Amino acid sequence: MKKKVALVYDRINKWGGAERVLLILHKMFPEAPLYTSVYNPQTAPWAKVFEIKTSFLQKIPFFRNSHEYLAPLMPMAFESFNFDEYDLVISVTSEAAKGIITKPKTTHLCYCLTPTRYLWSGEDEYREDKSFKLSKLLRLLKLLKIYDLLIYYLKFWDKIAAGRPDKYIAISKTVAERIKRYYGREAEVVYPPITRSSSLPAGEAGLKAPRPPDLVSTRSRTGRQGGAEGGQGSREKRAESYFLVVSRLVAYKRIDLAIKACAALGLPLKIAGEGNEEKNLKKTAGKTGEIEFLGPVSEEKLGKLYQNCAAVIFPGEEDFGLVPLEAASYGKPVIAYKGGGVLETVIEGKTGAFFYPQTVEALIKRLKDFKPDAYDRKDCENRAAEFYEERFIRGLEESLRSVVDL
Repeated sequence: MKKKVALVYDRINKWGGAERVLLILHKMFPEAPLYTSVYNPQTAPWAKVFEIKTSFLQKIPFFRNSHEYLAPLMPMAFESFNFDEYDLVISVTSEAAKGIITKPKTTHLCYCLTPTRYLWSGEDEYREDKSFKLSKLLRLLKLLKIYDLLIYYLKFWDKIAAGRPDKYIAISKTVAERIKRYYGREAEVVYPPITRSSSLPAGEAGLKAPRPPDLVSTRSRTGRQGGAEGGQGSREKRAESYFLVVSRLVAYKRIDLAIKACAALGLPLKIAGEGNEEKNLKKTAGKTGEIEFLGPVSEEKLGKLYQNCAAVIFPGEEDFGLVPLEAASYGKPVIAYKGGGVLETVIEGKTGAFFYPQTVEALIKRLKDFKPDAYDRKDCENRAAEFYEERFIRGLEESLRSVVDL
């Protein structure tokens, strides 16, 4: 008999790595509905392929894009769903979706992006968050003297919710260790897949960029080009010789480090992405013409940005980190902070270089030493190929078969 499957995700209002996982799960289980707390079709058009079932929070339009305020209500939202008709439920979560309630006949597999960040590994960062929405909420909660009580309640519930899945799969060894530390549960590791725009396969004629020069050695700290300047040829070379950041612009991503380091060395930096830290980051960048904020970009434009950059800078500590592998799929190395999931994906000296500690000074030193020509395109592409969709599907199917008869 064919198994009846449902999918669960924390909220549907953006696009990122987890959302790519959901689309692959949709290919594997095309009839599975997707349960979530809130859904905004304007900011998440990718989700139109699903039959989406939302919680009672959907009736309050304010919450659809203001998930910063949802935390106290998330336990109720996910406990309100009924999964009695399903044989298998797969939750994809970094917060409350793991807390759904299922009966013994329904198998619940949790694909865990990380234990709830603002309660555990990122609690200190959350307490000090400077973004307007969150800081305003935190000030109010602290003023009312209920912040600590709320966090205590959410941690208490999160621990209970963590015991509900029948099995955990983690996106990285880093996350598996957190699941063990915070929840006392074992987890297998199935790395999430990377994808690239199908219109921009690596190495195709027409999009090949010349190997970038040693940017640090050819530019002074003021940003002027070394050697003969002026003329169209110089400007064209400069346009193709930049560092790249691809990220949501939020505090824990530490984009400020890349901005300050590149500004100090006079290096061109392009930043693709948007988020609540954009205003602060633009203030950090100042009026220098070397730092360019591109906002959200299409998959096609992102492919071109990857192919024409000298390297990608990845200054935050991530649970896994798809961006360094996406860069590798285009034959480009990454300069990454030495911590988190990149330690499992970036091969130092072959597909990238690390800096440590997580400071501007350490990143400046790494940028000064960085030589793009030291990295072979094929080494990067071969590493990326180990994380494509087919491997993810095989790994997930093996994990599923260990708990349910597909």
